[in-house]
Amino acid sequence: MPRRRCYGRTRQGAPRRTRRHRYWWRAWPRTGDGDSSRVTDSESVKAMVDSALGEFGKIDILVNNAGGATDGFGNSLEAITDEQWRVGIATNLTGAMYCSRAAIPHMLERGSGKIINVTSGFGLRAGRNNFIYTSAKAGLINFTRSLTMTYAPTIQANLIAPGLFPHGDPAMEEWWKHGKFVPIGRLGMDEELGPLCVFLASDLTSYMNGRVIVLDGGGLAGGELPTGFAPVVPLESE
Repeated sequence: MPRRRCYGRTRQGAPRRTRRHRYWWRAWPRTGDGDSSRVTDSESVKAMVDSALGEFGKIDILVNNAGGATDGFGNSLEAITDEQWRVGIATNLTGAMYCSRAAIPHMLERGSGKIINVTSGFGLRAGRNNFIYTSAKAGLINFTRSLTMTYAPTIQANLIAPGLFPHGDPAMEEWWKHGKFVPIGRLGMDEELGPLCVFLASDLTSYMNGRVIVLDGGGLAGGELPTGFAPVVPLESE
């Protein structure tokens, strides 16, 4: 998760050391030997959880934010290969399952926990030639709802569905032109996403469970989502 998206955690009293990592998965090598960028590898995820427990002693909040457009995004169905499908689903859905599966036992043992999964507007509305990403992000929504039905009241699980956000990558500069698709007239800012994550992790949402919170400037209010662009930076490029 970009540093700017994490800033709200410090303002709300979370340890300041959480700000030292630009992306949360880059914190892994500080406490473990797992492959820090592979949430699609279950053993690496287990190493991450063990490292977090070793350093912090507990897991209160899990944010499954890793994901992105993978090879095959925008392909017609006939052009999608088996490997493209496998990687896309693993990156955007299976990784969240691995992380949740590894963290939940420790949350249950403590008697509480919060899971925040980051889906997408494409998880709520399909796009032309967007088979892999929309399928994975829609699957993440019902995966989260299943967590709700299974582990409440001990664990709460909710989702954020961001709209169009810039990511500071030169290859993503073309995104800005898509701001015209958003009724509010611009793309989202990281400073607007961080506080929402903090809100869902706080006691203010003690009665919220299994909900999708859309943060898209009104993009899903009526118009069609733009097509032909990658909605997020691919995980492998981070």
